[in-house]
Amino acid sequence: MKKMKDILIMGIESSCDETSVAIVKNGREVISNIIDSQISIHEKYGGVVPEIASRNHVEVISSVTEEALKQANIHWSEIDAIACTYGPGLVGALLVGVSYAKALSYALNKTLIGVNHLEGHIAANYITHLDLKPPFLTLQMSGGNTQLILVKDYTSFEILGKTRDDAVGEAFDKVARVIGLGYPGGPKVEKLAKTGKPTIILPKPNLDNLDFSFSGIKTAVINLNHKDPNINKADLAASFQKDVAEILTENVEKAIKETGIKKVALAGGVSANLYIRNKFEELKKKQGLEIFYPELRLCTDNAAMIAAAGYYHYIKGEQSDLSLNAIPNLKLNEN
Repeated sequence: MKKMKDILIMGIESSCDETSVAIVKNGREVISNIIDSQISIHEKYGGVVPEIASRNHVEVISSVTEEALKQANIHWSEIDAIACTYGPGLVGALLVGVSYAKALSYALNKTLIGVNHLEGHIAANYITHLDLKPPFLTLQMSGGNTQLILVKDYTSFEILGKTRDDAVGEAFDKVARVIGLGYPGGPKVEKLAKTGKPTIILPKPNLDNLDFSFSGIKTAVINLNHKDPNINKADLAASFQKDVAEILTENVEKAIKETGIKKVALAGGVSANLYIRNKFEELKKKQGLEIFYPELRLCTDNAAMIAAAGYYHYIKGEQSDLSLNAIPNLKLNEN
């Protein structure tokens, strides 16, 4: 039997403060994945400054692309398609990656594929777990989105629940800023929480569906800190993290009961939180679940996940034309 040709997808990611270019084979095998992070640049400002992020993407995207090709040891002629993030994200940052991908597509006569950033985070699990196939549930957790998603197929999704206010990563960042930890908040809150005890009672939302709400618990932490600046910050961080983990696991448990699906993948930057992962391991044992996590290096924004997601559109014959534009508030299933 004749072996099918390998498909090589170049991924381009520039939705926020990472400039990344990757080469992925057959949607699962990472040949190269170069990431230029801007964390040190934005740290002094306490968060991402959109104009600075955009300018930095412009400055480095060509060199990052060259390095991705060099590390993969392949020529432009071997690439089948170019997949780029076109939303959601910061509009200026997105435009850099989209414009660059369109220029490459036109100049090299390569197929162009616009990829939803949220699909990319889901696809990070395909790289880590080579046998993972839909259908399964995904808990998407990042600075901009918190959603419970039924992954029906590689390119078909149903949102079962979403945050009504803050995304979970946004809540981590705001809590970190208030208690003096700075940016990025998630890893710093997790580190501080290890030295504290979750003894402080915080209000948890009582919603009758699969939606999330983190505004109340975030505001409670902020008010407690303002009321008593000498409050034990480690205990406050530990209490916040514990309650957030309970909100997340309880909603997933409800989704499992409603759908009957016992296969769950975590996705997004907050899925790197080891405390939250451990709580899902407890749920796994309790419910007899299959739980999937991306490699830690694939939890944050990267182009390998964009290339992986783009592959499944490519093999279905789906592509974008040169009218592709950045959509900062793009929703899942709005391709």
